[in-house]
Amino acid sequence: MDTITNLTEKRGTAWETPAVLKRLAAASRQLAELKGVSASVPNPAILINSLVMQEAKDSSAIENIVTTHDDLYRESLFPEFGNNLAAKEVRRYVQALSTGFELVREHGLLTSNYIVQIQRELEGNSAGFRELPGTELKNTFGETIYIPPQDAPTIVRLMSDLEQFLNDDSLLDADPLIKMAIIHHQFESIHPFYDGNGRTGRIINVLYLVQQGLLDIPVLYLSRYIVRTKTEYYRLLQAVRDSGEWESWILYMLTAVEETAKQAIVTVRQIKDAFLDYKHRIRSKHKFYSQDLINNLFAHPYTKIEFVERDLRVSRPTATRYLDTLVEDGFLVRQRIGRSNYYINVALYTILIQGENE
Repeated sequence: MDTITNLTEKRGTAWETPAVLKRLAAASRQLAELKGVSASVPNPAILINSLVMQEAKDSSAIENIVTTHDDLYRESLFPEFGNNLAAKEVRRYVQALSTGFELVREHGLLTSNYIVQIQRELEGNSAGFRELPGTELKNTFGETIYIPPQDAPTIVRLMSDLEQFLNDDSLLDADPLIKMAIIHHQFESIHPFYDGNGRTGRIINVLYLVQQGLLDIPVLYLSRYIVRTKTEYYRLLQAVRDSGEWESWILYMLTAVEETAKQAIVTVRQIKDAFLDYKHRIRSKHKFYSQDLINNLFAHPYTKIEFVERDLRVSRPTATRYLDTLVEDGFLVRQRIGRSNYYINVALYTILIQGENE
C-alpha cells in the first residue's frame, strides 16, 4: 500500500494526465452547479434531511444492508414498531453523517477522533481502531485478496498521516476532487475499524468536500453510483494496491462525482419546485397556511400529528384537522400503523423513490 508520504512525493503522475484533467473539469462544473442550485432552496434543511436518508440507504446497500424507502421512513417515525434491522442500520448511518457534518461545520477539520466518532455512531459501539490482527478482505469466492495493516501502532500512524493530509492543503498540489479519490482509497486500504469501513469512508468523501468549500451542505452522495458499479469499484480499489493503477481509480471517482452531481441537481430542482408548488397552492386555499407548516411537510417525506403539534405549536385536534384537510386536497396520503396515523408528502415521496427498483 502506498503511504501518504509516498503519494505526496510523486509529481506529474496519475492525477495530471490529460484524461484525468478533462474528467476533472467536467466533474467540477457539475459540482459547482449543484452547490449553486442547493443554495437556492428556501430551506436547506429540507435537502439535508431528505438526501442524507437517500445516501444512507444506498451506502448501506453496498454492504448488503438492504431496505425500502417505506420501511426506512416508517421506522424513523415509529421506532417502537420497527422490526426491520436493515432500516435501523440505515438510521444509524443518517445519525453518523449528521454528527460528522456538525463537527466539520463547527471546527473546519476532519480529524481521526472525528472519524472515530462517526464510526461509533454508525456501528453503535466504541471499539475504535483495530487492535487485534486477523482482518482480511475477501472476494465473493471467499478468497483473500488484500490484507490491510495488522498491528495497532501502524494503523494509528497511518491514520495520523491521513489526518494531516485531510487538513493540510499544502501537502499535495492537486484539486480537492483528486485528493478525495486518494483519501478514499487510502482510508479503505488502511481499513482501520473492525466494521463499518466502507460506510465511514463514503461519509468522509462528502464531508471532505464540505470542508474544502466545494459544497455548503452534504448533498453529493456517491453511493448510488457505487452500488450500481460495485464490481468495478472493488476491482479498481484492488488494482491500485496490486499495480499502482491510480489513473483508472481517479477517473472512476471523478465520473462518480460528475454523474452523481447531475442526478442530485435534478433531484434538488424537483424538491424546490415541489416545495414552492405546495407553498403557493396551500397558501392560496387555506388560512391555516404557514411557513412552519410547509417546512414540516418537507422536513421528511412522512409526518405525523405530533410533529405538526410541535412545529406549529397547535393543539392535537387542530393539527389533525390541518393534515386531514391536506389529505382531502391531495397533498398528503394518510396511512396507519398500530393505532397511529402518519401522512405521506405525495410529491416529495415520489421524487425520492425514483430509481429505487432500477
